[in-house]
Amino acid sequence: MDRSRRAVLAAVLSGSVGAAFLSPASGYLDRFAPLSGDYWDAAASGSPSTVESPHGSATVRYDDDRVPTVEGESDAALAYAVGYTQATDRRFQMDLFVRRMRGELAAAVGEQGVESDRFHRQMDFTAAAEANWSALSDTETGAALSAFADGVRDATGDGTLAAEFQLLDYEPSEWSPVDTLLVQKQIGWGLTGSFRTLRNAALAEALDAGAAAELYPERLDHDFPILRPSASFGSQGQETPTEAQKTAMRDETEESRAVDLAFARWASAFESPDGVGSNSWVVSGEYTDTGDPLLANDPHLSLLAPPLWYRQHLRAPELAVGGVAFPGVPFVVIGENDAGAWGFTNAGADSIDFYRYDADGETYRYGDETREFDRRTETIEVSGGPNREVTVRKSVHGPVLERYGQRVGVAWVGLQANRTPAAVRELNYSDGRESAMTALQKFDHPTQNAVYADREGNTQYYMTGLVPRRFTDGEAVAGNRVFDGSAKEGEWAGFEPYGVPDRTAFVPSAEKPQEADPDYVATANQRIVADDQLDHYLAEAYSAPWRGKRIYDLLDERATSDEPIDFEYLRRVQRDVSDERAALFVPTILDARSEMDAPARAAADELVEWDYRMTRDSRAALYFAFFVDAYRSRVFDPAFDAAGLDDRFYPNDWVLLHLPPDSRWFADPPGGGPRTRAETIAVAMADAVEAVDEAGYEVYGDYNRTAIDHPFDQSFLNYPRYPTDGSPATVQNVRQGSGVGSSYRLLARFDGQPSESVIPGGNAGSPFSEHYDNQLRDWADGEYRPQEATTTGDPDVRFAAGGDDA
Repeated sequence: MDRSRRAVLAAVLSGSVGAAFLSPASGYLDRFAPLSGDYWDAAASGSPSTVESPHGSATVRYDDDRVPTVEGESDAALAYAVGYTQATDRRFQMDLFVRRMRGELAAAVGEQGVESDRFHRQMDFTAAAEANWSALSDTETGAALSAFADGVRDATGDGTLAAEFQLLDYEPSEWSPVDTLLVQKQIGWGLTGSFRTLRNAALAEALDAGAAAELYPERLDHDFPILRPSASFGSQGQETPTEAQKTAMRDETEESRAVDLAFARWASAFESPDGVGSNSWVVSGEYTDTGDPLLANDPHLSLLAPPLWYRQHLRAPELAVGGVAFPGVPFVVIGENDAGAWGFTNAGADSIDFYRYDADGETYRYGDETREFDRRTETIEVSGGPNREVTVRKSVHGPVLERYGQRVGVAWVGLQANRTPAAVRELNYSDGRESAMTALQKFDHPTQNAVYADREGNTQYYMTGLVPRRFTDGEAVAGNRVFDGSAKEGEWAGFEPYGVPDRTAFVPSAEKPQEADPDYVATANQRIVADDQLDHYLAEAYSAPWRGKRIYDLLDERATSDEPIDFEYLRRVQRDVSDERAALFVPTILDARSEMDAPARAAADELVEWDYRMTRDSRAALYFAFFVDAYRSRVFDPAFDAAGLDDRFYPNDWVLLHLPPDSRWFADPPGGGPRTRAETIAVAMADAVEAVDEAGYEVYGDYNRTAIDHPFDQSFLNYPRYPTDGSPATVQNVRQGSGVGSSYRLLARFDGQPSESVIPGGNAGSPFSEHYDNQLRDWADGEYRPQEATTTGDPDVRFAAGGDDA
């Protein structure tokens, strides 16, 4: 199986954002005839031109990209029509979101879904979504979710089922508001459900604590945070763990908290694939040509066919908003309204902790008490195979994951009711910064770097989300290790798994990073501020600052020049493909030329005059991309293979490329023999040349292509392969082999001209639609489409109240 297929398989059966999709495995279709009459009937079906709505009249007008503008006479009429419209285009995709989160995937796809179902049943995301619905059902947001569910239900009943349902020979369950909340839980899990702590614990056992600390340092050594030293924000209290406490936490390795390598590897299969992240930046009108602010956002999430996002415009009394939603969510998640625009990137705050217990069968010690695990047995239905039983256990901290003879308790912010759906709805209706900030303060989960700009010239950065405060014996502690749950270590104040939290016990809103009216601010998942500016522990780790540094460099360059930051420059920054890894390491590669054989030296010579840009027509970019992969393997694989570690345990490239010549990974590695860094570079370059030659690639675009596939991995369902620019470390982001990249690109402006956006594919879910992949070429080429509502002309669909056709 090639790299991209492995990545999509891992994504589907994991908890990644957008991974509610099946892996591309043609085996799912063994029982079916893809070109049967039923399939063609489903492919040819479409929505009727008039629909009876129980919630009032509405209309839908599609533009040339099948982006709907949905107008409703009321909020409920709008939500119903949005549900109907999304289900018409993406019903199978919506079903898979929910099936995976409920742990019902195997009922549709068979044996390949069993492990995913086991994990998701044990986590019991459904109970968390039900708690959310209990808290929202009597609110305006709850009313919208109910009307949306009615629309999905009626669309499912009005037409022939999507082709994928025909191929798998099942019908979707009736959509409910809880299903929309499961979609939100799925997104939150993909962004914050990290098993890094378990991997670190297993790595320390497999290698040693020193090696683990070197590969996964507490903080990457750089000076490129999101909020630079000139920024300020509210900060009070003294709850940051001391360095001595952090060191003690890292050094503790009692057997009771050891994590088996097999368990860590199993759990890690259900988190996000490498590369999930995002870019955003906002620029004050002080630096633009029009005096109006500018905003950009591109979330780096799973690249799937059909895409993760659904473009839509919504109109109702007091509402005019456009942007993208996750299929199954009625509101615009990222976009703009008549007042302002907003975007999100993952803040990386530590929202999850793990606990080991002194346990005896169905009891465990908790302080001075002996408690019983809350326990029930569920049946996993398996299509075409024997059903399985799974035991679902819970402790005082939340769910208990159980596999390979180990039990680990999990506390995760997303397992309690949150107000995020209400926050997103209120953002849609916001009329300026004040109301937008009020909405963002309700954005309980996941933690996000929110950027905002409005037509009054206001700009804002704000970190959203509930950030836990952890205590052991009354002392603040960091969440960077496996806690002794029986000793009541790492207790979360205010946390209520499967209930409603006490939000006052989490880090107060005023004490989270934020900045009003910055000149400009750029977020790319790097460290938010220097640790000494915080009075609370926020995160175990952040992404490498390659993209964040580059965005700031480009903004600084233009801000200190005589030219303004205009819309074209905004576009240029988002399309930038200069790789900071290359700028750092190519000189080191060239210094090792004397150690290389002739073919490797010839490849290194391609790098001499290279401008470090990862463009499709570059041979140097091709060699560099393959070199980094080969160098990573040459440095770590001898030790990793000996310890039974796979590539899920690789550190990030910041760590790899900053290893000094005297690093233990060269001079005294935990596995394999000593070698110099130059020798390792030379062998890695030879490996890269061999891999390029074997593949027959001539330039980077031969390798760096749009490998975006349908879950069934059939040629007539998969997207075309187009060459494209960019890399995992560039602003225009694509991570070849992991199925992750810029899942939506937004450039927002306030000067009377339309904003621009694009998704990597098309809005339609049917492969027989001209809109199935019609935006993909523009996405691959770094082009955009105007983000404009369609409000004139005859509607494509009318929703008539009570059957009234007027």
